[in-house]
This record gives sequence, structure tokens and C-alpha cells, in this order.
Amino acid sequence: MTRLMTEMLKGTLEGIVLASLAGRPAYGYEITAGLREQGFADIAEGTVYALLVRIEKRGLVDVEKVPSEKGPPRKVYSLNAQGREYLEEFWGAWSFLTERLEQLREGGE
Repeated sequence: MTRLMTEMLKGTLEGIVLASLAGRPAYGYEITAGLREQGFADIAEGTVYALLVRIEKRGLVDVEKVPSEKGPPRKVYSLNAQGREYLEEFWGAWSFLTERLEQLREGGE
């Protein structure tokens, strides 16, 4: 992954993770694996876990501890109402930016 791609991903990873949770609850490794399957191959688990802690503290997700067959209970994250509102705001900002960037690429104003 290029440095530019890494920097752009940092700014959008929160929205990407929330979008992945919009479909169904998941635990950290599951989220990371799903993102890798979607082409985000260079995302480190530690990055996702740190982001999950931040969005949990901000109240964007609900967390449930679920027993695991291997080791301690897993924290399963699900998007709550506040997280859904934030995700809607993210998609609005994303749409605005992509429209403007496309205009710029095409040489328009």
C-alpha cells in the first residue's frame, strides 16, 4: 500500500468499520478479516482494535462479551442508533467529496 493510500485510509477507516458493522455485529478479528476480503489487505489488526476502542468510547457501538471456545470472551460490536447517525453523516460527506473530486478530475468546476 502506498503512503498516499495509507493516509487516505486513515481518514476514512472509521466510516469503513462502521459501515461493515451496519450489516451485522462482529468482533475485532472478524471485522479485520472482512475488510481484508474486500481488498483492504494491509490493514493491521492493531489498527482496527484501536479504532474499535475509540468508537466504543464515543458511544457509536454497543459491545457484548460473548464466550469464546478459544480463550477469553470476545467483544462483539454492533452499530447503535448514534453510530447509524454518524454513518449517515459519513456517507453524506463521502458523497460530497467524491462528487467534487470527480468534477476536478474531469476538469470542471
